[in-house]
Amino acid sequence: MQKRPIALVTGASSGFGMYASCALVKTGYTVIASMRDVSKRGPLDKIAKMHIAAEHMEVISLDVTSPQQIEESITGVISRHGQIDLLVNNAGYACGGFAEELPSAEWRKQFDVNVFGLIDVTRAVLPYMREQRRGRIINISSISGRFGFPGLGPYAASKHAVEGFSESLRLELLPFGIHVMLIEPGSYRTSIWEKGLQQTALSSSSPYALQMQKLLASVEQILQQAPEPDEVIAAIVQAATAPKPRLRYPVGRGVRLTIAAKNLLPWKWIEAIVAKKMS
Repeated sequence: MQKRPIALVTGASSGFGMYASCALVKTGYTVIASMRDVSKRGPLDKIAKMHIAAEHMEVISLDVTSPQQIEESITGVISRHGQIDLLVNNAGYACGGFAEELPSAEWRKQFDVNVFGLIDVTRAVLPYMREQRRGRIINISSISGRFGFPGLGPYAASKHAVEGFSESLRLELLPFGIHVMLIEPGSYRTSIWEKGLQQTALSSSSPYALQMQKLLASVEQILQQAPEPDEVIAAIVQAATAPKPRLRYPVGRGVRLTIAAKNLLPWKWIEAIVAKKMS
């Protein structure tokens, strides 16, 4: 009987990571579903029990900002399974707010999780993939990695960093048979924006108060209309299984149009469109 390939998914307690973990099991992987706090594994366990065989999923604790936990987790997976064939870097969150008003600690925390955590987990996995001369790394980016929306500077900057890192990494690793891919979702029904913006302080005396009100109203409207993340999960599975995977997989309503507009329209036109929405 052929051994199932091994996939490591970070941030699997909710959202894309949770659904992707189950979808990859269905696709034929044994999935190591990791999360910072395993006490929050309930939702994953619930959908896993409904849809997959339990023996093909393992849940582990992994805080991507802890180098010690990263090393212990990766060496543990290798000792138990002998290989890691797919890494899905999904762990992350969205920090909302305006640049002037956000303290440095918030910026650093955003990059520690979304960028440096992703890089550190990737670097820990690479020696094993390089030695076996095969592997896939899927980095969950965002439309915010291609377009910097106002009021989302830390998140957009972190995702732009993930995009640049992934481009360089893909070119570095192709000679070793390792493919790097980017999933670039638009807005979907997950908790990322709700969690990211609920902590944003909104002072009526802030010079950005009106813009923040517009931003929150826009996000609320988007969340009400956002579909379930089925398309994103399908894109992750496609990137994991395609014989010749692309670098980028933009997914979602308006995502391709936004990217095309940024690439083709004069920037002053884009500024005018955004200014009208925020006024």
